[in-house]
Amino acid sequence: QVQLVESGGGLVQPGGSLRLSCAASGSIFSIYVMGWYRQAPGKQRELVARISFHGRTNYADSVKGRFTISRDNAKNTVYLQMNSPQPEDTSVYLCNADAKTSNSGYVNTYWGQGTQVAVSS
Repeated sequence: QVQLVESGGGLVQPGGSLRLSCAASGSIFSIYVMGWYRQAPGKQRELVARISFHGRTNYADSVKGRFTISRDNAKNTVYLQMNSPQPEDTSVYLCNADAKTSNSGYVNTYWGQGTQVAVSS
């Protein structure tokens, strides 16, 4: 199995900055796409950003130009740099990863437990 643990959430003022991290551990053979999603109370989970193993990224329109996703493959870690967050970015942020636990295994999607981000003055 693969475990994902997020960190870095908290309270941030509008226009400030915050950096989220997500470290993968366990029986990892290889990790392909890693991503950040968010889910606010009463709303559907939505994609924030994703990054491929080789660094190709895509972002939700609502965060383009403000958030940056990156990863360190040697550390099996993905990051989300949140610049100029706004109150509407308040949500639980969840990390996910598409990974294999063996060379002959299937690619499965794994999720972290989430970290709360609150944007407020």
